[in-house]
Amino acid sequence: MCLAIPMEVKEIKENWALVEYEGTRREVRLDIVDQRPEVGDYVIIHAGFALHRIDEEEARISLAYWKERLAHAPETFE
Repeated sequence: MCLAIPMEVKEIKENWALVEYEGTRREVRLDIVDQRPEVGDYVIIHAGFALHRIDEEEARISLAYWKERLAHAPETFE
């Protein structure tokens, strides 16, 4: 199973963006994103690529959902 998560754009250099979520930073490609983001925007990240730019409210709702779900997830998977 693959998951995609919203992350905030911190820097943009050419076709790369540095994104962050709760202290975790990743460099991702902007080759296939639907709308080119700006610093401060949120994008959905999957497999090293930004896929979709979303507004801040949508990102916060999604991240709150993930936090809630992960709080009830088992420590390990069998």
